[in-house]
Amino acid sequence: MNRILLAEDDNDLRRFLAKALENAGYDVVSFDNGLSAYERIREEPFTLLLTDILMPEMDGIELARRATELDPDLKVMFITGFAAVALNPDSKAPKDAKVLSKPFHLRDLVTEVERLLAA
Repeated sequence: MNRILLAEDDNDLRRFLAKALENAGYDVVSFDNGLSAYERIREEPFTLLLTDILMPEMDGIELARRATELDPDLKVMFITGFAAVALNPDSKAPKDAKVLSKPFHLRDLVTEVERLLAA
């Protein structure tokens, strides 16, 4: 089963995203900040890191950078209202990361996750 680590500081959005992904058959572990998510990814493997960019304690780009250093095969998707930040080459975001801009429909999220995991 594909395991997804979800890092999103908006509590309501995090719950909606986790529920939609779980309903699509994914095992989801979620956190409200990048630092807690990073600590977890150091302990066990995940297939996909799904993260907001702007979060307390550790932003999503730093989280993705550190997580892919631990596991180069980890797939990364940013969910953000600030897509230009993730696409900025100076951000040091993982080069193969996908960006899904807010707002989006939950079915679009599931579709994009399926595409990324199938690639």
